[in-house]
Amino acid sequence: MITFDTEPSRYKHWRIDYDGAVATLSLDVAEDGGIVPGYQLKLNSYDLGVDIELSDALNRVRFEHPEVGAVVITSARERIFSAGANIYMLASSPHAFKVNFCKFTNETRNGIEDSSMHSGLKFIAAINGACAGGGYELALACDEIAMVDDRSTTVSLPEVPLLGVLPGTGGLTRLIDKRRVRRDLADLFCTTAEGVRADRARAWKLVDAIAPPNRFGALVKERAQALAKPRGSGGIALTPLPRLIGARGYRYDHVEVTIDRAARTTTIAVTAPDDAGSPAQGAAWWPLAMARELDDAILMLRHNELETGTILLRTRGVAQTVLDADAYLTAHRDHWLVRETIGLLRRTLSRLDVSARSLFAIVDPGSCFAGTLLELALAADRTYMLQDPARDASREDRQEGDDRIVLSEMNFGSYPMANGLTRLANRFAGETAPVEKLKVHMGTPLAAAAALELGLVTVTPDDLDWDDEIRLAVEERTKLSPDALTGLEASLRFAGPETMATRIFARLSAWQNWIFNRPNATGAQGALKLFGTGSKPKFDWERV
Repeated sequence: MITFDTEPSRYKHWRIDYDGAVATLSLDVAEDGGIVPGYQLKLNSYDLGVDIELSDALNRVRFEHPEVGAVVITSARERIFSAGANIYMLASSPHAFKVNFCKFTNETRNGIEDSSMHSGLKFIAAINGACAGGGYELALACDEIAMVDDRSTTVSLPEVPLLGVLPGTGGLTRLIDKRRVRRDLADLFCTTAEGVRADRARAWKLVDAIAPPNRFGALVKERAQALAKPRGSGGIALTPLPRLIGARGYRYDHVEVTIDRAARTTTIAVTAPDDAGSPAQGAAWWPLAMARELDDAILMLRHNELETGTILLRTRGVAQTVLDADAYLTAHRDHWLVRETIGLLRRTLSRLDVSARSLFAIVDPGSCFAGTLLELALAADRTYMLQDPARDASREDRQEGDDRIVLSEMNFGSYPMANGLTRLANRFAGETAPVEKLKVHMGTPLAAAAALELGLVTVTPDDLDWDDEIRLAVEERTKLSPDALTGLEASLRFAGPETMATRIFARLSAWQNWIFNRPNATGAQGALKLFGTGSKPKFDWERV
C-alpha cells in the first residue's frame, strides 16, 4: 500500500533550508531509496516517493513558514540538477502506476503555480547542472529559471527521441503557453536529445537568466530576494494525519472512506464540525483538517484501489456550522492562514475533478451539502436528492440538521476549477443567468423540488423509489467500460475555455495514457523498455 503522508525527519531525497523570506529546497536523491524495489535513482532522477516528499515540503512552506515569500528549487549535487523521472522505474511499472505517477507529479507542479497565483509564494529554479526531462519540467513550473553557464550544463526534454514517449508533466504545454517559446524552436528543442546550453537556452526563452559558476549563487540570491514578499507570520505545525486503515477503508476525524470491493464502489462521507472553530486551532481547524484528510483519501484511493470505479459522495452534520466556517473564510480571506486553507481546499477539489472515478453525490436526510461541502456535489457527475414532504414545512417546523443543500458565498468564486470557472458556472456551461439566479438563494435551505428546478441536482426520487433508484444507477454504472467512462467523464466535467491546466490534464494525459500502451514505448522492443541496454527500439511505423 502506498501512503502519501510524511514529514521532514523522514525525507530521503530533499532538504529544506530557511533564510528569512527565502526557503531553499535542495534535491539530493538517495539512489537506493525508491518507493518500490527494482531500480536505482541515479543522477537525481525521481520516482513517486521523491515527489511525495516534494509535495509535503511545499505544504510545510505554505503553512509552517508564512514568513517565506520565495522558494529556490535547486540540486545539492555538483553538475547535475535532475535527470527527471527514473526511466527504469517507468519501464518496470504497471500502466496504471505510470499514469497515476504522472498525474500526481502534474498536480504537484500545478500546485506550485497555484501558490504563485493565489498566495504570492514565488518560485525560482536554480539549474546548477544537467537538467533533463522531468527535471526541466519542474523548473518550468517555477516563476523564474536561472541556469549556470559552465559550458557543459544543458536543459533538455529528450523523451521523444530517447524513450518514444512525451514529456509527462506539462513540459510541452508550458513551453508554448507559459514561456511563449516559438513553435519551431520548441519542435527542435523537444527532438534534440543532447539538450541546449546556456546562451541558446536564454535566447530561445527556455530560461530567464544565466551566469558563470562564480556569479551564479549571487544571481539566484538576488532574484529570490527581489521576489520574496512575506505572506504572514506565526506559522502552524502540520500535525500527523489521524488516519486509521482497516480492511474496508480509511477513517479520519472528519472523513470516512468505506470500500465495497465486490461492488467496485467506494463511499466517501465528510462530516461537518460541531462548531465552526477558528484558525487558533491550527491544523485542527475544521476547514484545514478536513481538506488534508480528504486530499489524503483521494490519493489513497487513486493509487491503491484501482477497481473501485464509482465513488458515492455523502455528507453528515449540521449545515449551519459549515456556513459559519464559510463566513469566517469569506470575511478573513486576506489572512495568510485563511488564504492558504482556501488554497488547499481548491487544490483538493481539483484533485477530485481529475480522479478518473465516477462521482455520484447522495443527498439524503442528515446530509449537509452546504457551502464548501456543496462543492462535492457540484463536482459529481450526478446528484441524487431524496424528496421529503417535510421539507415543504415552514422554517420553524424543520428539525435541526435538515438543511441538506445550502449555497454560500464560497460557491461563487473561491474554488475555481482547472478551466478557471467555478463549479456552478461549469455546471451551466458558462451561462451566467442560471448562476445569477442562484445568488439570491445564498443561505437558504433548498427543498428537493427547488434544487431540481434550479439545476443543482439531477434526480429527486421519492422515498418509495429511493433505494431502488440509487441501487440501479450504481449497478448500471459499474457495468460500463471503465476506459469509456474515464473518457466520458473527463470530456463532460470541464466546460468552457481551455487553460494551461486543462491542456495538461486532458490533452497531455490522454495522449500519454495512449502512448504508454503502445508497443513503440512499452512493448518488448519499445524505446522505454530498451533504454540503457545498447539495443535500438523497433518501431511500428504506422501513424494512427
